[in-house]
Order: sequence, then structure tokens, then C-alpha cells
Amino acid sequence: MKAAIVTQYGAPIQVAEIERPQLAADSVMIEVHASSVNPIDSLIVQGYVQEMLPYELPWTVGYDVSGVVVECGSEVSRFAVSDEVFGRADGMQAGTMAEFAMVKASDLAEKPENITHNEAAGVPLAGLTAWQALFDHGHLEKGQKVLIHAGSGGVGTLAIQIAKHVGAFVATTTSESNRQMVTDLGADLVIDYTTKKFDDELSDYDLVLDMLGGDTLERSFDVVRTGGRVVSIKGEAPEGLADDRGVTFINFFMVPNGEMLGELAELMTQGVVVPSVDSIFSIDDVGAAFDQSDTGHARGKVIVQIR
Repeated sequence: MKAAIVTQYGAPIQVAEIERPQLAADSVMIEVHASSVNPIDSLIVQGYVQEMLPYELPWTVGYDVSGVVVECGSEVSRFAVSDEVFGRADGMQAGTMAEFAMVKASDLAEKPENITHNEAAGVPLAGLTAWQALFDHGHLEKGQKVLIHAGSGGVGTLAIQIAKHVGAFVATTTSESNRQMVTDLGADLVIDYTTKKFDDELSDYDLVLDMLGGDTLERSFDVVRTGGRVVSIKGEAPEGLADDRGVTFINFFMVPNGEMLGELAELMTQGVVVPSVDSIFSIDDVGAAFDQSDTGHARGKVIVQIR
């Protein structure tokens, strides 16, 4: 089968013919229609997380997947051949930028009928990250105020819609060129980070969702009320800062969860959440897809279409 692979860390991604993976009892084989590029993919390709994720090279890139089930493992009862599914492959099962991918049934959900495979492929990692950040770690409730950084990005576009659905007041940071986009997604207040400092504009927020780290993360503590929360997927806060401000800080990694993804799928079926696609590349042009994602300015998700 055709697949996008890494043969050497730091080297360009190659498209090559490799063997289809052997099906595990708890997994399904998916005829992949689309995958998407996530920041973790680039970190792996460049070799920055070898100790945390010791993949054996050559390694097939990709975590997100949308496609059709063509075979079920002996322990699988949730899905059947011909089901359209989407999900985020867990751990060592990464490798979804290929014509076929093996994914645990527990990490998958039925793809909503009203969205395409390209749209669905951009949702799992970003959508689960947004969901877990807002609810599992952020404890967001109706009527609360949340600041979502990088609102036009993959996580941000979904987080804005999810937060609005539960009745929160949503502020977000982005550039002026993306103001209309994030407003249409539901943002109540948009701050152009190129001309204004969000910590000068905001105060007394219940929650901040940080996707940027560094100085942005540190300044986020200035806008949170005592007893509020700062949730980051990017880095650790300076030691003692959270305690000094009376704020709870959580830095976390998203956990694949097919049941949770099913809840998100229901919101997409209802039209409450709409995936945002920045651009679509063929698997033969996977290098350009990574280049686009690595700019950090994609509006939504960068998709790799397999078939």
C-alpha cells in the first residue's frame, strides 16, 4: 500500500509502498480516505520526541483518520465492514497517512453523514483536545468566561464552537484577517494579537485555553480570576506562578476516546459544530501539507487526502 513514511529523523517525508499492517483482535482495518496534519506529527518527524515516542523507523506518519471499515478484529463488535468511521489512533498505532490503517475500535466513532471524510479527518485530535481541555480539565460551565488562544487554528476553531454550545462567553486571540471567521464560529470578543495585548483587555476570566506556551501562557495568568483555571497543551508555567495567583494550572496530553468523539460527532450531525478545513493536499504532496501546517497560520486543519 502507499504510505507517507519517515526513514530518518529530520529528513523529508517519503511516499513509498509498504506492507499493510497486521490486524489486531481489538482493532479494525480502515480504508483511509483522509488524514490530517497535527503539530505532534512535525515534532515526531523532526525527531524532537524520540524518548517519549520511540517509534521504530521507517514509521508511517499520521494520527487522525477518516475512512471505511474493511475488516474487523475478532474481538470487535462495535463496527462492521462498510461502516464509515473517524478517530485518532492511539500510541504506537499511529500511521494513518496511508491507504490502509489499523486503529483500535475503542478509539473510533461513526462519521457523521453530513460531513465529508476530509472534514472528519481534521476533527479527532483537535476536537478531543478542545473537549478535554474545556470540560475534563477546565470544568467549563454555562455563563462562565473563557479565553481561547489561537482561535483560528485547528483546536481553537472547534473549542470556540463547543464553548458557545454550553453557554459560555468566549473571547479569542487571532489576527485581524481572521476576525470574521472566528466571529462566525461564535466568538463574542476578538482580540487582534498583532495590535493589542490580551492581558490589557481582559480580566476576571474563569478559564484560559492555551495552545501557544511561552510568554502567552505566562501572561494568561493575569486575566484569570482567583480560583480560575489555565489549561495548556503547549508547556509548563513558571514554577510557583499558579499558586501565587490562586489559580489551578493543568498541562495535559489529549487521550484518544471513541465514546467522547461520538458525542462530538452528534454535535456535528446537529450542525452545532462545523469542521474548519484550511487546505487539502494529496498524499503525493504530503511534504507541502506539513509545510503549510508548520507555518502556524493555517485557518482550521490541513488535510491529506488519500482517496
